[in-house]
Amino acid sequence: MGVRIAVVGGGSTYTPELVEGLATRGGRLPIDELVLLDIDPERLAVVAGLARRMLARRGWTGRLIETVDRDAALDGADFVVVQLRVGGQAARLRDETIPPRFGLIGQETTGAGGFAKALRTIPVVLELAEAVDRRAAPDAWIVNFTNPVGIVTRALLDGGHRAIGLCNVAIGFQRRFAGRFGVEPDRVELEHVGLNHLSWERAIRVDGADRLAEVLDEGADEVGLPTDLVRMLGVLPSYYLRYYYRTAEVVAERRDRRTRAEEVMEIERDLLDLYRDPALDTKPALLDQRGGAYYSEAAAQLIASLHAGTGDVQVVDVRNGGALPDLPADAVVEIPARIDREGAHPLPLAPLAPELRGLVQAVLAYEELTILAARTGSRDAALKALLANPLVRDHEVAAPLLAVLLDGSRVELPRFYPG
Repeated sequence: MGVRIAVVGGGSTYTPELVEGLATRGGRLPIDELVLLDIDPERLAVVAGLARRMLARRGWTGRLIETVDRDAALDGADFVVVQLRVGGQAARLRDETIPPRFGLIGQETTGAGGFAKALRTIPVVLELAEAVDRRAAPDAWIVNFTNPVGIVTRALLDGGHRAIGLCNVAIGFQRRFAGRFGVEPDRVELEHVGLNHLSWERAIRVDGADRLAEVLDEGADEVGLPTDLVRMLGVLPSYYLRYYYRTAEVVAERRDRRTRAEEVMEIERDLLDLYRDPALDTKPALLDQRGGAYYSEAAAQLIASLHAGTGDVQVVDVRNGGALPDLPADAVVEIPARIDREGAHPLPLAPLAPELRGLVQAVLAYEELTILAARTGSRDAALKALLANPLVRDHEVAAPLLAVLLDGSRVELPRFYPG
């Protein structure tokens, strides 16, 4: 019997990428029904139209369903992919423009911007997860790609839901290193450690041999960090570590630049115009500029392995459970795990170096407080979260910043504005 997959946020311009990834894995993942759910029926119809043409071109024999009915989408689903954005790109624009007014980094997943996004997102995703528990297949998986992935996934797991988080940072590194060494991606194994958007590569094994030392210098340039810093650390940080290691520089260079939200809004308008073309039945090249490189590969690979019980190793966001022995067992970390029908089983790893562990522990505290604030609407918890966040901390900044962030997302934050 085939699989039913529901995509929450199916009207996203990302969706054709996901559809392509799923369609290429028919051997391990026979899909009977692919359901696209979105709250915007016009946008959904445009995206679903392209998805149908892409699938027809591949000779796919399953059924593609588009709907604005959440319960109908979730009924009997084996996998629920969550890729929603509460408040849309307009909310992202606020997340990227309010913090700089306080001298801080404006970014949608880290710092104050990521905090605001988490407050809006967690209650919506938890409500969705409760509906999944009621209506989806008994052993259904929630595959969360919604940012900030680590915080949202932890909220899901704390709520007792069957969920795994997924990001494209690790697979992006893997594909780049595979190209660098001229090998197939499955011959590259990463020792990827840390949290979502706070991660480092401690080893890059090609056919079992660690090649990390060979790529540190060029890798430093790729992630926008000084070579001497990366050499000293002895690990390759993800691009997001630039926000922590070069904070003042990032704030200064972005002061007069166009925000990423504005760029994405323009790209999305152009993409939707392209998607409306009835002759288009392949992914347009412009989609590469939207971001989320290898998203489809990561998501489809994870779902296929969960379904087939393959036992291969993938980097996912999952409960630590002692894999990183110096972090709490209930922390959600982003590390290699073996994937089978029972879920993701983290591989045991050596402890983090102190300079990595200290930053991770601070962000874990921030995440815990952010989840508490999102669930309860507690302004005290929200302020504590900002004080714990390494990219905020200062009380004279955090208190007025919180007031502006909450007011900017008032419509999406009913818990903070009862009545």
